Formats: sequence, C-alpha cells, structure tokens
Amino acid sequence: MAIVKKITSKTKIETTKAVEPPPAFRSREERINVGRLLRERVPRTSHAAWLPPAKHRDPIAILEQSNEDRLQELVPIRYGRMLRSPFTFLRGSAALMAHDLATTPNTGIRVQACGDCHLLNFGLFATPERNLVFDLNDFDETLPAPWEWDIKRLAASFTVCGRDGRLPDAQSREAAVACVRAYRENLREYSKMSPLEVWYSRLDAQTLIDTAPDEKVKKMRQQLFNKARERVGESVFPKIAQQVGGRPRIVDQPPILYHVADPEFMDKVREGLADYRETLSDERRVLLDRYRLEDAALKVVGIGSVGTRCFIGLLFSEENHPLILQFKESCHSVLAPYAGKSQYENQGQRVVMGQRLMQSSSDIFLGWTRGRAGRDFFVRQLRDMKMSAPVEEISAAQLKRYAGLCGSVLARAHAKSGDAATISGYLGKGDTFDEALGDFALAYASQTEQDHAALVKAVNSGRLEALVEEE
Repeated sequence: MAIVKKITSKTKIETTKAVEPPPAFRSREERINVGRLLRERVPRTSHAAWLPPAKHRDPIAILEQSNEDRLQELVPIRYGRMLRSPFTFLRGSAALMAHDLATTPNTGIRVQACGDCHLLNFGLFATPERNLVFDLNDFDETLPAPWEWDIKRLAASFTVCGRDGRLPDAQSREAAVACVRAYRENLREYSKMSPLEVWYSRLDAQTLIDTAPDEKVKKMRQQLFNKARERVGESVFPKIAQQVGGRPRIVDQPPILYHVADPEFMDKVREGLADYRETLSDERRVLLDRYRLEDAALKVVGIGSVGTRCFIGLLFSEENHPLILQFKESCHSVLAPYAGKSQYENQGQRVVMGQRLMQSSSDIFLGWTRGRAGRDFFVRQLRDMKMSAPVEEISAAQLKRYAGLCGSVLARAHAKSGDAATISGYLGKGDTFDEALGDFALAYASQTEQDHAALVKAVNSGRLEALVEEE
C-alpha cells in the first residue's frame, strides 16, 4: 500500500537549491570574465620576454638526449639537415623549444597541443571526400598542454623564417604579430559558435582561392593546389618502385630509402599490419583487405623525425592499384616531461587521437600498431595530396598572409578541444598579446640563431657527426 504524506499548512516543505552548472557549462560571458581575471595573475605583457633559464642550458646536450633511442646511423643526417639554417634547426629542435617554453608564463588553460607547431607543419592534404583543405598536418608531439606553447612556437617560426629569407626584423615581426592576431580574432569567433559548428569548420582550397587578395595570388594558389592534387599514391609509385622478377619492389635510394637487412623484417611488417588493422573501423578494414602487402622499406623523413623508425609499405589491389602506407615510430611527446604523460599507453594511439581532435578532417587509414620490440607506430597514407607552402624566397607580404592563415587554423584546432571563451577573455579585443608575442618571437629568433651556431661549432669540433646531403 502506498504511503501518502498529508501536507498541511504547518508542514515544512524542503526546497532544493539551484545546482551550479559545472565549469564547462558556464555561460560564454562567465567564461570570458574568468579569462579577463587571469590577466591579473599572468599579465599579457609578461609573454613578451625571453630569457634563457638561469640554470645552465646546453642545447647540444638536449639534442643528444633526444637522439638516445634513434637509429644512430641516421642521426648524422638529422644534424646535417639542421645545419642548413637557423630555420631548419628550429624545425629539428622541438625538444629544445619545449624545454624553453616550459619556463615561460602560462595561464594554466590546456588544449590539445600540436607540440611542434611551426609554419611548415601546416599545409594542404586530402579529406576522405577528396576535397583539398589547409590545416595542421604533423602531430608527432601532440599532447594536452598550455595553449600558449603552440602559438609561441608558431610565432617564432615566422621570425626565424623571415630572417632566413633576409627580411628586415620589422617585417619578420609583423608576420608573427599577424599570426597571433589571426589566432586571437578567430578564436573569439569560434567562442561564439556551437561545438558542432566549430567541429565542422574547415579551410578548403576553394575558400583560399575565393579570398585571394588579387588575381596574381589567386592564380598562384590555383597552381599550387593543382600540384597538390597530383601528389597521390598512383603518382608516387613510379618514382620509388619498379618491377623485379615480375613483382613490384621498392627501389633502394640509400641513405634515404632502403630495405632493412633483417630476414624477419617482412614478417614483422605483416604482424604490424594485422595489429594496425584492428584499430580501424569495420568498414575501413573491408577497404584495407582489398589490398595485399608486396614490399616494405625504411624511409627517412623530415628533420625532427630523422632517426626514428619509419618505413613504408607497398600494397596492391587485385587489379594492381597501388596503396602506400607510412608506418612512423611514435615516441613519447617532447612535451611530456613538462606537461605530463599521455593517457594512452600506445604512443601511436596518442598521435592518432590528437590528430583527430585537432584536424578538421583526417586520413581514412589513420591507425596505430606496436611492433615485436614494443615500439609504437602510427599509420597513414604516404602523401595523399599532402603539400607544404614553399617558403624559399618568400616575400614579406606573402609571409604575412601565410601567417594569418596558420593563426586562424590553429585557433580552430584549439577551439575543438579547449575553452575558446576563457582564452578569448584573456586575450581580449586589443593587440596587447599580439605585440607581446611579436617581441617574444624576435627574441627567440636570436636564441635560435645562437643555438644553430652552437650546433655548427659542435660539428666543426668533432663533438657531433653530421652528414650534409646534396640538395
């Protein structure tokens, strides 16, 4: 029998207090205000300064430490590529800059950070729908970390690049400021959007053509996009493979591309491929199963990645349509000593999840695996319309425009995982933070030049061995 409590005028009725929404569900205006208050603890002008840590800082020792688990026979290639200029040094020294950024002011707001956010880690690539987009395209070091670290590394890359191109400091700094301004302004716009609108947002090739400032730039962009569309597996295959005994084989091009002298290597690759297959969704496993593995070889890539274990797998369909997959070793992020270790035990999974969280669209074959020796890898298609902007002999106007594109794309990437409203509240509507990072970027460009000089000295003295390739 149900028990009914009789309520009279003398009955005490308990009232429920309104439940405070969790921080993530505060209104945009509340979060903007939280950001504004952070300025008292971390003034925006405090980001302008760069001073090396008081404790002895040996850039060469930090580089050597980052090489400890690499293929030692390839390390001289890494140093050789870093020797070319302060800009190539910056590209190859993400670990060194992570060490430095950890000593700079930050608000304590974390996002999914790229971890190696420089201007050539942005570029064109194909979406699963075969559309060409411009976005971040390198996530080897991705990890949740302070948002400031990405924008500071990106801004510094523009001043270093500008100086390498013999642009005056004022113009190099102007590009860095344009990058930060675009980041700040776009982040504020993203803070007004719904999460789905942010997630669906992307910068495609047609938008870049339509927003070109004049016909000359429009034509130049169209030509670049046409070249990118040609960079697919079918066009890469003839350049790296040939028929041997009636079977397709990768052509050795040592020390950049070569077969591994290990009789069990192909068995290991097949095991890794089977393990990787399990990380794909069911419908993509069906697609992968239409291809068979024919050959695999080690491939040296990039600058910062040289010495890590990267190889390509050459696969074919029943009608001999090629598919080239890249297996890239995933070590712990260079940010981990300062931002904390990843929640993912497999570092390949760390890369894949970070990439999916930051990019507007990702490769359909993106997955991960672990080898016999316990080394982690992430897997993706090789190239697939992937192309970076040509920065050699870039003009001041071009560098500034490109800086704006990179800043806007980084804003969207951070808005997907972080609190855009709180960061926007901190940044404000004025240019205080932009100008502060312009100063930081110039100061860090000078630091990079000093560190590059230290590398040159270490090679000349015999402390380090470098292999300089023919360009």
